[in-house]
Amino acid sequence: MGAKDYQAEQRTYEAEVARHLRWNLSVNALDGAFYSFGINFAAPSTIIALYARHLTENSMLIGLIATIAASGFSLPQLFTADYIRRRPIKKDVPVRIGLFSQRLPLFVLAATAFLLPLRAPRLALGLLLVIFAWNQYGAGLVAVGWQEMIAKVIPVQYRGRLMGIANFVGTATGILGAAVAAAVLHRYPFPTGFAICFLIAAVFVLLSWAALALTREPPLHSSVPRTPLGAFLRRLPDVLRRDRNFAFFVAARIANAFGRMGIGFLTVYAVKRWMLSDAQAGLYTAAMLIGQSLAYLSLGALADRRGHKLVLEISAALGVVVMAAALAAPSQAWMYVAFAALGAANASDILSGINIVMEFSSADDRPTYLGLANTVPGVFNAIAPLFGGAIASLAGYHAAFLAAATCGLLGLSILHLRVREPRQAIA
Repeated sequence: MGAKDYQAEQRTYEAEVARHLRWNLSVNALDGAFYSFGINFAAPSTIIALYARHLTENSMLIGLIATIAASGFSLPQLFTADYIRRRPIKKDVPVRIGLFSQRLPLFVLAATAFLLPLRAPRLALGLLLVIFAWNQYGAGLVAVGWQEMIAKVIPVQYRGRLMGIANFVGTATGILGAAVAAAVLHRYPFPTGFAICFLIAAVFVLLSWAALALTREPPLHSSVPRTPLGAFLRRLPDVLRRDRNFAFFVAARIANAFGRMGIGFLTVYAVKRWMLSDAQAGLYTAAMLIGQSLAYLSLGALADRRGHKLVLEISAALGVVVMAAALAAPSQAWMYVAFAALGAANASDILSGINIVMEFSSADDRPTYLGLANTVPGVFNAIAPLFGGAIASLAGYHAAFLAAATCGLLGLSILHLRVREPRQAIA
């Protein structure tokens, strides 16, 4: 494509983005709301962890749930970045591929939960890990395409509010959903209650896909030539050496990965310590959703006004609060504080963990930055819960929570002291 053709396409693209902005804000808000509501019926740190506990007492195997949840979204992104960068239409990836890689697995999980746990618990556990990995890594496979689509059709000054409103609606209604999930788990014996929860999750996640498919994305070709995968990967260390601000950001994300290594054991710890029922433990999801909804409501506009670095600092601080609350908990009621803080930390990270990376680079380099920012920490997201499981097995849950809090403080320090807000750095 010649320079004049590219400039003409750029002008047409900008006009189309402005023309369809209200539509794209609406359908992507629906996507986020449906997804946030539905996925809480299969929340990894509560519902999935409880389901796994019925199938095994092994802390390392339960830790694999947290490993998959922490790494699945992030690990594949670097390897899809150059492919996404060269596509003029990004939404085809999360829509066409994501239907099978991310949405379908939840229906399969619901079916296995209906049929297998009582007859073949080991097979049910193995399939849980395989299907959950299919869902999580399938989400990571299409993540750069989804992020790039959002970056293309939603201007920077609207992104924080879009994600805040969409996820606030989803989590606010998800509080009702958590109560429904707890009632389902109370009314129906294992494994029927869990199967019903997984089926509800699958239906609403499919509705979110339908809303996403309605996005109106104008085409825009990249001016950067195609790069072979090997050459693309060899150039990545140069990005970190050249952009020290971004390199410190990645370092902070790595430290925070270990700061979250105890999260997957919070529900199991509470159930074992205070002998809770599935329904009681399921109410922790409601506490988590309350924290999420309050954070989404308040922090989206803050991110748009003050920048995403501040919101990520809040997220890192809340992660430390989660571990501290679990360490200090004198009763099971105290764990509601930990889960509310966890919800707020997750919301803060979702709001700004993606959006801040979009501001570190130009549009042509953005997929590379997105891949680096997610895949490199993603390796440590995969490792960290295994460390947490090993520490919990050898020294107990309190030791795992203390180690996580220490790493979280390190990540917060790097982020606050060494990373400049990208908007200020560019200015």
